[in-house]
Amino acid sequence: MSFKKITYSALPSWLARLDFLGLFEKDPFGNYLAVKRLLIFILGWFTYYRYTAVNKIRITGTENLMDLPDQGVLFLSNHQTYFADVIAFFHIFCAVKWGYKDTMAPPFYLLSPRARMYYVAAAETMKGGFLPKVFSMGGAITIERSWRANGEDVKRQLDTSAQDRIGMGLQHGWVVSFPQGTTKPYAPVRKGTGHLINDHHPIVIPVVINGFRRAFDKKGLRFKKRNTRLTVQFKPPMHFRPDETVEEMVARVTQAIEQEPPRDGSPSDGSPGDASPGDVSQHPEI
Repeated sequence: MSFKKITYSALPSWLARLDFLGLFEKDPFGNYLAVKRLLIFILGWFTYYRYTAVNKIRITGTENLMDLPDQGVLFLSNHQTYFADVIAFFHIFCAVKWGYKDTMAPPFYLLSPRARMYYVAAAETMKGGFLPKVFSMGGAITIERSWRANGEDVKRQLDTSAQDRIGMGLQHGWVVSFPQGTTKPYAPVRKGTGHLINDHHPIVIPVVINGFRRAFDKKGLRFKKRNTRLTVQFKPPMHFRPDETVEEMVARVTQAIEQEPPRDGSPSDGSPGDASPGDVSQHPEI
């Protein structure tokens, strides 16, 4: 599906055309993009050293991002911390906007960051303190998980509005989703990921990250081990057949983000070397 670029503004349509600086432009969820850019600028400068000085990040595959449209792109990734990997993605996306290839140095891109980017997150995670609430303003699409809450398995009514909110994010920009829906290593990819792709037909970019669990605590806010090698690999876009079943799509996504369980039964911490599953994506079984 081709996504037409949509602009939301606090101004009437005839006057919005004169807002060349985008000062009154909003995202689909009512947040001012100017405020979001300022927030990314501030958080970016405060977090940049975490990836380039305290730890060392290695980025590969950004050539697969260079010619992507400004909207309709879904990034599916394994997930190792609540926030550290998402913040790394935002740094990389902003750097790519400035034409950087496989690097986030130097951080001049923070002077004009990409604002049309979002990530899918569990609602209870984003309510857990002041910093999560601030991070939520940076582009969180929050959903109520129907199968898990506060670290425990639950069964509750499906958040049927989640698909619509993710679709709104895709119509406006890039969306990061963690399709396994939990931090448990090698957890199965939720079937809702397949439904999400079928319903919205985004460009799907698989991503594999490594080292974040070793470097940071579970929330990704505190250091656990310094001088850790962090890796982020962006793979080429995935293509799905019109007749492909949800189960086949889920199997392919699982393989693409390198979260197939080891077959030899040997102990593992869930890596592609070290990967961990992620936050959220939703539909009947998400």
